[in-house]
Amino acid sequence: MSTQTETFLHLCAAEEWERARAAGEHRPASLDEVGFVHLSTPEQVHLPANRLFAGRTDLVLLHIDPRALSDEVRWEPGAPTDPESMVFPHLYGPLPVAAVTSVTPYLPAADGFFAALT
Repeated sequence: MSTQTETFLHLCAAEEWERARAAGEHRPASLDEVGFVHLSTPEQVHLPANRLFAGRTDLVLLHIDPRALSDEVRWEPGAPTDPESMVFPHLYGPLPVAAVTSVTPYLPAADGFFAALT
């Protein structure tokens, strides 16, 4: 998998995004728990969405300009169930609201699962 991408994505609840907008940055629990913000590429975002959020209808996708991030981004393995050799971008610092270029709803299909973005 290529680690070159024009856009990173981050999944969160719409309510979390509203709090981040007011604060100027998004600090999900993972930042304290594991030291980074989980990001994905458009081709892989459905994997964590289905693993962590199946059936949820309150999610938004934050579309992020990687060039607008000042903290380190490392490409690292995800969950053991992800395709072999797949790596995900991890942001080692809070996500600045200014790096988010757009926000879109991310809804599951009728079966509760999220489809891959095309």
